[in-house]
Amino acid sequence: MKYLSTRNKNSSVSGAEAVVKGIAADGGLFVPEYFPQITLPDLNTMVSQTYPERAAFILSKFFDEFTYAELLEFAEAAYRKFDDDSVCPLVIIEDGPAILELTHGPTLAFKDMALSLMPYLLSASRKKLNENEKTLILVATSGDTGKAALEGFKDAEGIEIIVFYPESGVSAMQKLQMTTAEGKNLAAAGIFGNFDDAQTAVKAIFADKEINARLLETGYKLSSANSINWGRLAPQIAYYFSAYADLLGAGEIAPGEKINFAVPTGNFGNILACYYARRMGLPVANIICASNQNRVLADFFENGEYDVNRDFFKTMSPAMDILVSSNLERMLFELTGRDDQKIKGYAASLASEGSYVVDTAIFNNLDFVAGWADEEDTRALIEGFFEETEYVLDPHTAVAASVYYDYAEASGDDAKTVIVSTANPYKFPSDVYFCLTGTRVEDEFKAAQRLQIFSGMDIPDSIKELKTKAVLHKNKYEPDRLGEAVFELLEKINEKSGSKAE
Repeated sequence: MKYLSTRNKNSSVSGAEAVVKGIAADGGLFVPEYFPQITLPDLNTMVSQTYPERAAFILSKFFDEFTYAELLEFAEAAYRKFDDDSVCPLVIIEDGPAILELTHGPTLAFKDMALSLMPYLLSASRKKLNENEKTLILVATSGDTGKAALEGFKDAEGIEIIVFYPESGVSAMQKLQMTTAEGKNLAAAGIFGNFDDAQTAVKAIFADKEINARLLETGYKLSSANSINWGRLAPQIAYYFSAYADLLGAGEIAPGEKINFAVPTGNFGNILACYYARRMGLPVANIICASNQNRVLADFFENGEYDVNRDFFKTMSPAMDILVSSNLERMLFELTGRDDQKIKGYAASLASEGSYVVDTAIFNNLDFVAGWADEEDTRALIEGFFEETEYVLDPHTAVAASVYYDYAEASGDDAKTVIVSTANPYKFPSDVYFCLTGTRVEDEFKAAQRLQIFSGMDIPDSIKELKTKAVLHKNKYEPDRLGEAVFELLEKINEKSGSKAE
């Protein structure tokens, strides 16, 4: 399997190269040259498989450099860290949608599904390519990717990682997860701006020849753990197949029956993985794209105009507080018939004007539903869902549920639907407790205790431990200083590990 750049389909790299490079030299994103097909007999076989077996099977269709046995070894090692044997259990709500819980990993967020596995893919890919330089991973995060990447790559041989997060744009628990992260090969720093500022600055570093040359002189090559990296996106495809297999196994659907997925999204990676699964043959009817008050995607799918020249809102679903959805480029590449010149034009227009317009005809027959939920919609959904089911949703998952219910009521669509749950409620205890009770408790740890009493849901140990952990990462930067920040933070990492870059 080869991988093409969305901005130059005539160049190609191997799967291992796509993982190690992270982003194409022309700024485009790597996409598979074709979509391998999964059959109904394959899905029936998955019913009796473990999640690592399912994931290894899907990944084997994309990474022919590795044997199935190697990929299974990676997956079993990665998912051993999860607190549920099924890794991502599917909860069946009586007379309602199913909930796909992607929240049982080390950092309690869906990012663990990929970032627990990606370090194994990256390390193995480095060996395949005989890479001698260290890999420096740069990450921009809106909250969950940062800690999941820090945890996944902690003390990984030949790999160092720096995470940038919006100083005032993540929850208190998310920030503590990052600033208390332990490991000799990592650093985290806040930026004075939002996620889009961080992501733009990190992308600029990848494109800066002078910075890359300077890093190479000191023995480093850049890569990414954001979902722009194919090694991060590919593992996410597997859990959509897994959810379908679990529905089959539970007798909730018949083989081949089409279902819907409702996905909360900001950077478009999670929902793109669902679109890719459908392209591979997964029986999916409608993909429901759920945005919060930063509704740039909902507007785009309604009128074809992608415009970031708008107000930016800080919401109780901070991982979705994004205006520039990087992975949308990958889907547009497919919808335009893989027209790399159009994609280059869209990217250039977004960079210069903050907007671009597509012909809405490309959305015809896409079976893609987009909607959004504001803060009151989200609050009401968390409260109402708990009253109906005694199930506690985090704000991001609640956005998806709210958009799904609005869509189902308006359309009459009664197809079995899976709501993709992306974070544990205890990552946002103050907001969730307020939504359930109408009482605001500002102290996150006190809010967590009250939420436990009110809901009966146990507080995860990893949240309890944050209260006594030392804050190890205190640096903060303006977005235009991130290039120099990389070298300052690398120096700190080298001091901590007792080594120097060669």
